[in-house]
Amino acid sequence: MAQKPSIPKGTRDFSPIEMARRNYIFDTIKKAFRLFGYKQIETPAMENLSTLMGKYGEEGDKLLFKILNSGDFLKGVSDEEIQEKNLPRLTNKLCEKGLRYDLTVPFARFVVQHRNELQLPFKRYQIQPVWRADRPQKGRYREFYQCDADVVGSESLNNEIELLSLIDEVFANLGINVTVKLNNRKILSGIAETIGEADRIVDITVAIDKIDKIGLENVNAELREKGLSEEAIKALEPLLTLSGCNEEKLEALSTLLAGSEIGKKGIEELKAVLDGINTLGHRCGVELDVSLARGLNYYTGTIIEVKARDVEIGSITGGGRYDNLTGVFGMPGLSGVGISFGADRIYDVMNQLDLYPESVNSSVDILFTNFGEKEALASMKYIKALHEAGISAELYPDTAKMKKQLGFADAENIPYVAMVGDSELAEGVIQFKDMKGGTQEKLTIEEIIKRLS
Repeated sequence: MAQKPSIPKGTRDFSPIEMARRNYIFDTIKKAFRLFGYKQIETPAMENLSTLMGKYGEEGDKLLFKILNSGDFLKGVSDEEIQEKNLPRLTNKLCEKGLRYDLTVPFARFVVQHRNELQLPFKRYQIQPVWRADRPQKGRYREFYQCDADVVGSESLNNEIELLSLIDEVFANLGINVTVKLNNRKILSGIAETIGEADRIVDITVAIDKIDKIGLENVNAELREKGLSEEAIKALEPLLTLSGCNEEKLEALSTLLAGSEIGKKGIEELKAVLDGINTLGHRCGVELDVSLARGLNYYTGTIIEVKARDVEIGSITGGGRYDNLTGVFGMPGLSGVGISFGADRIYDVMNQLDLYPESVNSSVDILFTNFGEKEALASMKYIKALHEAGISAELYPDTAKMKKQLGFADAENIPYVAMVGDSELAEGVIQFKDMKGGTQEKLTIEEIIKRLS
């Protein structure tokens, strides 16, 4: 017997009903993006490795999917080099391209490449798949969609406030209760400076970003492995265990980081962002979290992460300010800030909580049954009128028993069924059946259009 086909781990197939649900999420996010004035772009699935490498930190570089060069990819590689098994060196010779890890770095490349065509500040959104060579687990996939919104060419903190308002809009419309966690990279730099480890900022942020997953003790153990002194680790603890409301945390940070200019600047920026979103009003929870680092090297200011309150899953949205990202592509001094909605995790949350409107589960609004050639042709004319009115409708293609046709409508969650037989043709009417309510009545096509519009 032939082996059953399969797909790679960390990837998924999506059925029509699953796609309908995913498109509901994408459409909700797109609507918010457009409402806030963001314009859509797309970039290729693969980028040059020179574009991607070194932008995500050492751990991120390991998770990049590399693509073997076309043709004889071993050309120019000696037997000695193969036997040495020096993977970084071999990768440089065998691979020139890689699948994109996120949408932000390709966007930075896009801005630099097309800088003469863009009006700054430039607000873009992008909804495309990304790939990471990660270990698949619940809520973590190797292929998944990101829905990004970014503003480049403006240093104003009003952009951060607007993005937080956009996040609030999206999750309110989807019906997901969320908490938005905020921090500032300058605060993290101030912490590293205050504990006497300013040059270990990357080691510190990578470790403390895991505190929710592995706990404080394991974070401390990782910091020891990285070479931080016991004195520095002890000085770090009160900063990672701040309690109270956002105002109280800001006050405590102001005292603890009083000797750090960069730390004070971070506190000032974070306070402005919190004051701004509080002035606008919000339905989501907003919480200052000093341990939030997101582990990415390119953040330089505000850091944002969103967690669902009612489902145990990783972050479902994240982002932040990145002042230096375009500099590596030859365009220094261009500031940007952006967020990324994790559509696949949002989809998992929506499924667990069953938050979709009933209409999402319907493939079409109305199904016309098929009694024969003459009746089918008349039904298709009615269907054309429905299509012209913007109402989805279809004809059951075969002449089959009524039980089978109604069973199809029921299985496809089609809310209404239309029946056109000899008597209906003579009267110029349609038998209109409400599948949920069980009621049935004779209506003209005009009355059906009015009912379903």
